[in-house]
Amino acid sequence: MDDEGSLEPVLSAVGPRLRTLRQQRDMTLSDLSEATGISVSTLSRLESGGRRPTLELLLLLARAHQVQLDELVDAPATGDPRVHARPVVRNGLTVIPLTRRPGGIRAYKFVVPAGWPRRPHEPQVHEGYEWLYVLDGRVRLHLSGHDLELTAGEVAEFDTRTPHAMANPGSEPAELLLLVGPQGERAHVRARPKRSRAEDDAPPAGSPQAR
Repeated sequence: MDDEGSLEPVLSAVGPRLRTLRQQRDMTLSDLSEATGISVSTLSRLESGGRRPTLELLLLLARAHQVQLDELVDAPATGDPRVHARPVVRNGLTVIPLTRRPGGIRAYKFVVPAGWPRRPHEPQVHEGYEWLYVLDGRVRLHLSGHDLELTAGEVAEFDTRTPHAMANPGSEPAELLLLVGPQGERAHVRARPKRSRAEDDAPPAGSPQAR
């Protein structure tokens, strides 16, 4: 079989894989078009198999979905379990993806510059759950009326439907590990005992647990 024929099954599987990735992220074709700069019609034809994928298009889509290029083309496994992730700078933060597979719990390393943000951020609210571990430095976590300062070795976990914001008040960069639950999923599910009177002054059940 010639090279063209041997590539055809690989290329024909790209469209369904692209559609699955987009649907797993609850993205419309319009959302993906805005994120990549690829027209809606081209995206639709790629997913349906009506257009042959090119390297340029696949690179844009892999970046938008935050997956490795070989996941889009189903390249044979190399036996290398390492994640070769490239840092991405977002809103002044350096974000390093530590997981490759789409969906499920995602792991990231964050590098937060000293004095970040330069201007106060409005607290965010969204579906999901987060677990945060400070590797180095210190961060300030604003969480629905709580103002907490976390240092190296401390952990916080919280439902992201609670208004939250983060800052680095220190003079050195801070490094964090972050586990993010997908929309509607929680990383930790546990029963809590009934509160006693002695706990009346303790933070409410939804507050972060610093350790």
